Amino acid sequence: MKVIVIDDTRINLTLIQHLLKRLDDAESLLFEQSTEALQWCSDNDPDLVIVDYMMPAPNGLQFIEQFRADPRHQDIPVLMVTANNDKDVRYQALDLGANDFLTKPIDNKEFLARVRNMLLLRRSQKALNDRATWLAEEVHKATLEIKRSERETILKLTRAAEFRDPETGAHIQRMALYSQLIAAQLGWDQAQQELLLAAAPMHDVGKVGIPDHILLKPGRLDEAEMVIMRKHAIYGHDILADSRSPLLQMGAVIALTHHEKFDGTGYPQQLKGNGIPQVGRIVAIADVFDALMSERPYKKPWPYEQAIEFLQSQRGLHFDPDCLDAFMTKLDEVNAIRSQLKD
Repeated sequence: MKVIVIDDTRINLTLIQHLLKRLDDAESLLFEQSTEALQWCSDNDPDLVIVDYMMPAPNGLQFIEQFRADPRHQDIPVLMVTANNDKDVRYQALDLGANDFLTKPIDNKEFLARVRNMLLLRRSQKALNDRATWLAEEVHKATLEIKRSERETILKLTRAAEFRDPETGAHIQRMALYSQLIAAQLGWDQAQQELLLAAAPMHDVGKVGIPDHILLKPGRLDEAEMVIMRKHAIYGHDILADSRSPLLQMGAVIALTHHEKFDGTGYPQQLKGNGIPQVGRIVAIADVFDALMSERPYKKPWPYEQAIEFLQSQRGLHFDPDCLDAFMTKLDEVNAIRSQLKD
């Protein structure tokens, strides 16, 4: 246990050092100038401070005040040594953060008893801090495991939808990464970006409720079939809604709103403008772009330039202008993702 002793009289330092040697687990560090002690404390954490009151500035009271100003030193025991019996000085020292007092001339037995008590207090503080750190680490590990299990379950859920959907797993990965790029450009923080990256693949999970003769039809759907197909947005929302998980909550919003259009002509609720949750407006761009660039049973992939031209033509109609502009500024990263994650 590191004990620092501050006293401007060398003989007093020598006496206290001699007494501290009687304690097996106490290592003393001596300072004749309080400024040097404060400098040492700025880089180190003592376990006990023994400071004399009567010293050149900063005196004992001023030392305690500056020592306690460091948040790391709020709980470290401070023992003040003084020849002054004025209660006002002690009251002021207590207000500034002193824990206990010794009066000169120092009584050896009293000194050792008080130091033992202070070091015992410090050991208890350290034990509690270590326990708190250990608990925090264990909670962090458990939380990570819960998140890992949650995302693994969601991945299995999205893969189950893939078995019935002609869209590929690469499409799901690409559109999720495009969504994250847009969110980052719009100023989302890292945690929310990662949540979106994990939630976006659930956008079409409701397709598990669509009959095969519609979902897998090689040609375009007629109007009656489109009515049924469009229900997948509601089905996906119903599957994911009413969860306490922020990830599933975001997935439910995406599932319900990523087919809405900025001008209010989308489905299933005909939401308009900022009435569409931003996450839905983001995923709409990512999903449509990748769908245009991908082969489907009913179409060939579009050329890149044609797909970009279509997106721009739908600025303010299908797509939120701000979200589309954010996507357009990230086309280099978009193309890199397309190259890395091919069907």
